[in-house]
Amino acid sequence: MSENIKKNILIVEDHELTRFGLKTTFEDAEFVNNIYEAESAEKSIEIINNNQIDLVIMDLGLPKMNGIEATKIIKTNNNDIKIVILTSHNQEKEVLDSLKAGANAYCSKEINPSRLIEVVSSVLEGAAWFDPSIADIVLKATTENIDVDIPNKNDYNLTTRETQILKLITMGYSNNEIAKELFVSINTTKAHVANILQKLEVEDRLQAALKALKNKIV
Repeated sequence: MSENIKKNILIVEDHELTRFGLKTTFEDAEFVNNIYEAESAEKSIEIINNNQIDLVIMDLGLPKMNGIEATKIIKTNNNDIKIVILTSHNQEKEVLDSLKAGANAYCSKEINPSRLIEVVSSVLEGAAWFDPSIADIVLKATTENIDVDIPNKNDYNLTTRETQILKLITMGYSNNEIAKELFVSINTTKAHVANILQKLEVEDRLQAALKALKNKIV
């Protein structure tokens, strides 16, 4: 991560063995400070209300309140908290409902642990990430279900460099990763990203990625 400030993460998972495995995975991650655990959505909300949580790893198939409802409540109360859905579910309704609830990433439980660490790190930096297994669902949503205007490609007045960066944003790259990929400084990258959001008239990187895919900007 680009900053040295360590982050607190919360693992929400009703299976104790899976929780243990996730905790073990993140214990040695250099960007992690405290790791909290919850076996239910209700417990996760209680923990968030009493602690500074930066990111939640959320299962969908929880007892009583499910992960989608929990995500909706968490994002409504504190939109700054990042939420990574980690689940074995990949049905279209669950994927789209998770995105509508405000999830920043959607990962399959089959993901490699080292890759999951990379995903969490990039999400903390502002990136969005979607498992390749649900790429078709996300693309379909951007072309059919998201209400944005579709002006001509050139109407956005993106520079060649901004278009390059927007493409990397749609691929889930963080600012740090974009800077390394294009051999530019992190400050230059941040300036380009700010310009892209302004030109596309969107509030964040996820909206920029979805709009770029729907309007075929990249």
